[in-house]
Amino acid sequence: MSSHATGDGGIPPRDAGKRGLKRVMTLGGAYGTRNYTVKDLRDQKGKRVLTETLPFSPAEAAAAEEAGIDTMKCRFDPNAPDSAVAIRKAAPNTFMAFSVPLVAAATADEAVRLGYQAMALGADAIMCQWSPRFIEAAAEAGIPVQAHAGLVPRRSTWTGGLRAVGKTVEEAKWVYDQIKSFENAGAYAVEVEVIPEALLAEISKRTTLMTSSIGAGSGGDIQFLFADDILGNNPPPYPRHSKQYRRRYPIPVRRRYSGQQPAALSPPFEAIPPYLQDDGGNPAGARRRICRVQRRRYQWPLPVRRIRDQGARRPDRRVPENAGGVNGQRRLFRKAG
Repeated sequence: MSSHATGDGGIPPRDAGKRGLKRVMTLGGAYGTRNYTVKDLRDQKGKRVLTETLPFSPAEAAAAEEAGIDTMKCRFDPNAPDSAVAIRKAAPNTFMAFSVPLVAAATADEAVRLGYQAMALGADAIMCQWSPRFIEAAAEAGIPVQAHAGLVPRRSTWTGGLRAVGKTVEEAKWVYDQIKSFENAGAYAVEVEVIPEALLAEISKRTTLMTSSIGAGSGGDIQFLFADDILGNNPPPYPRHSKQYRRRYPIPVRRRYSGQQPAALSPPFEAIPPYLQDDGGNPAGARRRICRVQRRRYQWPLPVRRIRDQGARRPDRRVPENAGGVNGQRRLFRKAG
């Protein structure tokens, strides 16, 4: 990303609007182009429902942007920011909020400092589980903040564990009051997790915040789902509100290993779960362990063949060859959208 602060100029081209993009400068001083600004998002409230996902790799982020996902979130670890930076670079034109750790800020000043660190790395906003006091401090410093209401997993001990919230009148009023407190603190949006659909629909009518629904039905302004859930990267049990458009975990691999893997038949080895990998990333022993533990029918997005000394035989289970990589993930994100 170019910036006058670094002396390389780089003002975005003026024809960005013809490509549906806005020319921006981030709070960190970097020029870029985005599909939405905070103002654009707020202008969409009540007009159309947007889509949102949280990718866990640069490939997923690139696929989501190419598929037309409206906004993204990205997990941000201030002690190891490289992953967030790589995901930001993989989707340079999509509005992206960095999800900051709850326990990384113990005071309002630390919250502002953490927000500035995220914005300096290319975030367009931050998403947090902070109290209104911390949110107010960050918003006053000019940082766009998305809050979190309803079921907040890290605070779930206060609401009875990992369960739906807002099914009683008292809980519904508590959720509403919580969202209004975030609005008064200066947030621009709120992620609302696992509350009744009808409740979110009524709250959305009574707040200026963009409401991002995850497990709260279609009553919000944004539909949010983790990329892991869309792509089926994790083992069961799955969240009840999620939908797996493909089961990519675990990965069945049955092949003879001798030296270099055949490029056309082998998935990227880094996708194989770490507990199945040998030291040094050698899949030779992993092949045997996978064959022992994988007995049920799972699909890997590439055709998997049994390789014997006599040569390749017919595929055990043929999956469309274009289902893997960025192109395949893009198609899955389009289905989810």
